[in-house]
Amino acid sequence: MSKKEILPFEQWPYHVPNIKSTVKKVTAIAEELEKAPDGPSALKAFRKHSRLFDGVINDITHVQVLFSLDSLNPKYQKDNDALDEGMPLLQSADIRFQKAMLESPHRAFLEQKLGTHLFTQYEYALKSFDERIIEEAVEENKLSSEYGMKIASFKIPFRGEEYNLPQMGKFLQDRDRETRKEASAAFYGFLSEHADELEQIYDKLVHVRDRMAKKLGYENYIPLAYLRMSRFDYSKEDVQGYREQINEAVTPLAGKILKAQFKRTGIPLGDTAEKIEKAKKMYDEMSEDTSYFFRFMADHHVLDLEARPGKQSGGYMTYFPTYGIPFIFSNFNGTSGDVDVLTHEFGHSFQAYVARKISVPEYRSPTMDGAEIDSMSMEFFAHPWMNLFFDKPDRYRFIHLADSISFLPYGVTVDHFQEWVYEHPDATPDERDAFWHELELKYTPYKVACYRGCEYMQKGRRWLLQGHIFSSPFYYIDYTLAQVMAFQFFNLDRKNHALAWKRYIKLCAMGGKYPFRTLVVRAGMKDPFAPGVIKKTIRPLSKVLASYDIEH
Repeated sequence: MSKKEILPFEQWPYHVPNIKSTVKKVTAIAEELEKAPDGPSALKAFRKHSRLFDGVINDITHVQVLFSLDSLNPKYQKDNDALDEGMPLLQSADIRFQKAMLESPHRAFLEQKLGTHLFTQYEYALKSFDERIIEEAVEENKLSSEYGMKIASFKIPFRGEEYNLPQMGKFLQDRDRETRKEASAAFYGFLSEHADELEQIYDKLVHVRDRMAKKLGYENYIPLAYLRMSRFDYSKEDVQGYREQINEAVTPLAGKILKAQFKRTGIPLGDTAEKIEKAKKMYDEMSEDTSYFFRFMADHHVLDLEARPGKQSGGYMTYFPTYGIPFIFSNFNGTSGDVDVLTHEFGHSFQAYVARKISVPEYRSPTMDGAEIDSMSMEFFAHPWMNLFFDKPDRYRFIHLADSISFLPYGVTVDHFQEWVYEHPDATPDERDAFWHELELKYTPYKVACYRGCEYMQKGRRWLLQGHIFSSPFYYIDYTLAQVMAFQFFNLDRKNHALAWKRYIKLCAMGGKYPFRTLVVRAGMKDPFAPGVIKKTIRPLSKVLASYDIEH
């Protein structure tokens, strides 16, 4: 990768892919593969397919990024709408290619060259999509985009100004109690007025996904979701047992953390530009690779970090395969969360950098559960440098670790909620809200008492702001699995940094060559589904929390 080869992001050529033309090209490659006289010819067709999709995915990603940066822009709305309609057609066309790979008389040769896991991925893809559900897939895409635009369009009046949802975060976490109270009333009062709109979008999404599943022969959406999320080596039953381990081992500790009533983290030092400079110093000192790559990203303007009107909420990393470079999207709002998201999304980006030379596109990135290990672990590898960002770094370290522990019960709440929703697709919005509240009483009872005086939260509507529930169903358990793995790296890092970093690099470099549980074991870590692993992983963290000097 050379800086001379790639221009800054704003100078990249913008192309909306021609889906019809691409479909024809995919079909032609599938025919070439079907007629391949020998293994090398079949492999040549596969490589041609990979090059084609790298280019198309690059253009698709460009459209999606610009739309997320300015979702109220009519041009980007139009281009994104075109993709919402076209992507299922492209996915349908690619089925023929995947079938040709699976049914090729030269499959043994291809598996020898490409690995067997690629064919498992194709088998899952064929089980999760075919042309019968194109109409539903288009509708699902449009509804997901509608939710994103709706959230981005929200403007909350507060003290004579208007703020979008991420921008309100700085007031909700302000040191002044009256400011927090006033901001909370404005924030949740506004959401209460618009909750029904969000409920309606979700109701439509649930029903369209239920139709998709039943058209494909599944009892409900859950097995289809597991296929779409590429859950190669664990089942719904494994996840149910894992949720109970979290409830048993983590919920009591999370309750104690809340009762401790620790002091606030404080505001990170400096504006966005200054935070980037501090991050450069941190990554310069962390390793030669992190130094080079973070500076490369900053120099090429692939860090869009600040919240602003029209920008979608949340944060993400995405990847441009043509350039071999990631893009980080976030919504800085002047809180400690700015540092969280910067280190988190750079962890994703760093994995993409480490694995960039993998020639099989399907192997460059792990499945979501594995990918989140890379990001969440980076948050903890960054701990020694928090003195650059905060005048009281131990407070940040305490809060970050405490919040990460407390996240686990919330994360399994989201997963359990979705499982119930898709088992009961005809439940009313009120019934969904009531079940969410029931789960809060089970997994996060210590939080429920904090909802007094907030009708929105008391009604069980907290989930309406969790975008993954709308756009990436069943994704959220991946965060919790990765959090447990990040704690393992954190525990090891405090004992032997060199070994922890070596295993982290190994994990990043493997990309998605193996399924989640195999990746974990190959990296030298413990399978979070195994009995007792969660309890063993969490136990040392109480002592770490106690070791931080949060009074000074």
